[in-house]
Amino acid sequence: MTQSLTNGEMRLPADWRDLFALTKPRVMSLVVFTALCGLLAAPGHVHPVLGFSSILAIALGAGASGALNQWYEAGLDAKMKRTAGRPLPAGRLDPQTALHFGVGLAAFSVFLMLFAANWQAAALLTVSILFYVLVYTIWLKPRTPQNIVIGGAAGAFPPLIGWVAATGSVAPLPVLLFLLIFLWTPPHFWALALFVRSDYAAAGIPMMPVVAGEPSTRRQILFYALIMAVAAIAPWPLGYTGALYGWCAAALSAVFVALSVQVGLRRTGEGDRMQPEKRLFAFSVAYLFLLFGAVVADHWLIA
Repeated sequence: MTQSLTNGEMRLPADWRDLFALTKPRVMSLVVFTALCGLLAAPGHVHPVLGFSSILAIALGAGASGALNQWYEAGLDAKMKRTAGRPLPAGRLDPQTALHFGVGLAAFSVFLMLFAANWQAAALLTVSILFYVLVYTIWLKPRTPQNIVIGGAAGAFPPLIGWVAATGSVAPLPVLLFLLIFLWTPPHFWALALFVRSDYAAAGIPMMPVVAGEPSTRRQILFYALIMAVAAIAPWPLGYTGALYGWCAAALSAVFVALSVQVGLRRTGEGDRMQPEKRLFAFSVAYLFLLFGAVVADHWLIA
């Protein structure tokens, strides 16, 4: 049955798929993978059940963050073609349901981490959720084009949380992995923002291409790609990983930088069926999956 809205419109029926969509499952997959790699690369042994429960807690925390983000930004999502079909702007869910779902999921994820791992990991998970919702979504995103730069910390927590869940302490390698994702975030999201710029402009979101223009955004993508590449390779010469990771990081980062150079040198309006920014955005996702996979493979090889 449909649900009546107060303004006389009819709300489409919701089902579990709409609640699942609130969690941003595609984003969650990358969160889960990097967290799992952080856990697997940590020293020592984690009981499989407790390890699975810890990763589940991180996944649920990421899903809670996505749900609360969509609850808060429902009005903005309705103004953008890319997000207008989401459950809230499309009218398949009411905001109160989304809010309760997000808060409940967040609380459960933290308690699950506390019982499955340790209070340090639970505290980091809490900080990551609050940072994404309060600092990035509510404060930074609608106010500054640096939203992605500072807000990138929210997405950088998973490998650190996975490591701390396994060990109860912080070490240099997961901190470097945190830094890697932090520096990866601007070129990844600004590449997306370049080809959906009109969406952000219509919603009034001050993303870098909207505020600073495309030429400036392209230069900054290249700048962040270069320092990201340094951060990606750094664990090898610093002695925290072996040659397998080092060579993988060097090769993958070289491709990332090459694509960033194409984006940086491309002039606005140049025709291309597959624009450089689209290629960079697609590769940036594969880059993180492959690089973190190399962290685990390298750890197992050394062990």
